[in-house]
Amino acid sequence: MNSPTVSSEESGAAVPRPVALERRIGPVQATAINMTQMCGIGPFVTIPAMVATIGGPEAMFGWVIGAIVALADGLIWAELGAAMPGAGGTYIYLREAFQYRTGRLMPFLFVWSAVLFIPLIMSTGVIGLVQYLGYLIPGVTDASGNTALGKIIGVGITLLIMVALFRKIGQIGKLTTVLFVVMLIAVLSTIVAAFTHFSSAQAFAFTPGAFSFGGHGTFWAGLGAGLIIAIYDYLGYNTTAYLGAEVRDPGRTIPRSIVFSILGIMGLYFLLQIGVLGAVPLDELKTATSVASTVLEQAWGSGTAQVITVLIVVAAIGSVFAGLLGGSRVPFEAARDKVFLPVFGELHPKLKLPTAGVLTMGVITMIGSLFTLTTIINAAVATLVIIQSLAQVAAIVVLRRRQPNLVRPYRQWLYPLPTIVALVGWVYIYISASWLSIGLSACWILVGTIAFLIYAKAEHTWPFGPKEVKEAFVDGA
Repeated sequence: MNSPTVSSEESGAAVPRPVALERRIGPVQATAINMTQMCGIGPFVTIPAMVATIGGPEAMFGWVIGAIVALADGLIWAELGAAMPGAGGTYIYLREAFQYRTGRLMPFLFVWSAVLFIPLIMSTGVIGLVQYLGYLIPGVTDASGNTALGKIIGVGITLLIMVALFRKIGQIGKLTTVLFVVMLIAVLSTIVAAFTHFSSAQAFAFTPGAFSFGGHGTFWAGLGAGLIIAIYDYLGYNTTAYLGAEVRDPGRTIPRSIVFSILGIMGLYFLLQIGVLGAVPLDELKTATSVASTVLEQAWGSGTAQVITVLIVVAAIGSVFAGLLGGSRVPFEAARDKVFLPVFGELHPKLKLPTAGVLTMGVITMIGSLFTLTTIINAAVATLVIIQSLAQVAAIVVLRRRQPNLVRPYRQWLYPLPTIVALVGWVYIYISASWLSIGLSACWILVGTIAFLIYAKAEHTWPFGPKEVKEAFVDGA
């Protein structure tokens, strides 16, 4: 095996190459960005799917278990993001952790996959907001939730979001805070409306034997598929880690924004789920396509329902906006390291944003919006788990051993317990995905590995040349 070649920079504090990204995102804006990306349209379209998957009102506990996995994983992001606050998040963590054995393979595979799974997740927001537009505009959707007109509208909205992203990060932070307020109004209004016509007997009418461990335990039988839905709805708590190079005081801001956003969204989701269960009959709930609008109309009439449905659509747009904002930064650092296509490392001369990242992920979001919601959720989550979530579990362990002197403004609480919980949760979620999604995710990684070998051969790097080890963040550089 080729021996690593250590950069001369390692004799002192290796200083990462300066970039033109600006640190303009403060703690309030960071938390708002995370929560806006997390919520969006997610719970408004997936609550019926969660209830149908788990089998009844016991679905409320699926959100709690999903929050536990998200919080355990969030504490991994918090430590890594605070110690290595750069553009791209996971790319940097995997680059630092796995460079000693496999060179640039893992960070390359992450970027290769992120360019696919991040916009696929965003496309679910577009699909969901089109479903709610169907409540406002007859003909946009049919019984299946899709029409040609709806797909055209989804593509058009994605184009508008891409245009909105072409502005300076300071302006984007303010815009995201406004979208965050809209999201809160939409969610809280739906919760209040649900509890004005609330039946506790209906909400807590758990399926007999649902929690038994035998063959009739519907909760445990549906939990795996339910967790895929739940974790999909929680995704986004890591957005500020992707924006690490644009966050002020990242050692404090990134961990707090992650933890606060997960706890806040968990509370909102749990109240929303219970409220909807007590307001909408179970059989009707399982097949609803715009359940929030149904709840609002039942409580306050169609006029108010239409107004708040508009806010729900705006919140969904905000979620896609925040997701593409963070996701477009992922290939930027990789391109600057010459690990990905150079065009992704170029910034807009005036706006200081990665133009290629915004455009590429926007186009993939448009393509994903043409498919069904559950298909995209399964494919996106399976791809994310295999190359991001599980890899970061390994990364936090490797970095604690390989880089003990790395300055860690935040150290994971109760380490390694949250890391173990995250590992178990992610493995369970991955094996619960559809066989098609698992197969496609594995094939994508295989194709990415072949692409990396071609790149490594051309660049004469590992395994066709020496490994270049640069501990870029050691000693708090």
